[in-house]
Amino acid sequence: MERILFGDNQFFGINHFSEEKARQQAMKFQDVGAILDVLQSALNAGVTGFMCTTHDTVGAIADEVRANPDTWNGFHFYPGMPYAHKYANAVTELGYLGALKKFIPAGGMVDTLTRGTRAVLGKDVESVMAMLVDAEMKMFAGLETPVVFLQNVVTDLILGLGANEVFASFAAYVRRRYDAEAGFFTMNLPKLLEALHSAGVEEPIVCANVNKAGFRMSGGIEGYREAAAKYPARVIAMSVFASGGIAPSEAIEWVTNEPYVESIVFGASSRGNIENTVALIREFDAARTERPLTRAGDEPSAAVSAAPNH
Repeated sequence: MERILFGDNQFFGINHFSEEKARQQAMKFQDVGAILDVLQSALNAGVTGFMCTTHDTVGAIADEVRANPDTWNGFHFYPGMPYAHKYANAVTELGYLGALKKFIPAGGMVDTLTRGTRAVLGKDVESVMAMLVDAEMKMFAGLETPVVFLQNVVTDLILGLGANEVFASFAAYVRRRYDAEAGFFTMNLPKLLEALHSAGVEEPIVCANVNKAGFRMSGGIEGYREAAAKYPARVIAMSVFASGGIAPSEAIEWVTNEPYVESIVFGASSRGNIENTVALIREFDAARTERPLTRAGDEPSAAVSAAPNH
């Protein structure tokens, strides 16, 4: 995975710290063109991975990337599913049959409906899961999706039910069907890592809140560290600024020094904020890489002394 990923919360009016800021962002990004401009800024800054929901607007973004491959060279999607509001809205607007036609993969309606009927009659959770994943992935046909995520609303429900085998089924299915790795959003990283280990999902990709304030970190900072040490995982840190509660430099310096954090995802609304955040991550990553060149009590090596002051 890339070290730096770009998220989509700001495009859809999601801010866990300020409802007013969320409203302003939602208004700003009503036009998909404004979103595309920001995504181009991220791509130009070297951020090629876009972590997103399966909101209808993301479908329009996917259409743009398909239509202009040269403009979006290297850009790929990290979709998270399901997006529950999308289904509810579609049923309201189109009715049940209209919603089915919209979401079920083209040419596969009979097969999908057959699988769905058998799943409901046989209470086959894996078949239901496969059907829903196929429906969600329809918008990304022909595009790069190296990791497919289960959103935390489902991940944590499965976790609470103790149905850990579903995690393994999801991971196996996205690998087989989409040649992708499975990822899991969660609000309880310590419990999820234990559950994934018990299900045989080794070194999983997990996205969770990780920040110096311990904001929305179930189990706390030490709980995260202990769980990651016991059950190795590839952790993607989100909400690293605690929704604006931590100064950028302070937030990035702290999170880049958490050894279990493999990647950092952030959202931004402007080119300047994107470039500043990317620069901070690279700066503190470089400092962390250089640090082992010295030992306690030693003078800094020439390599460290000569490092540029960014």
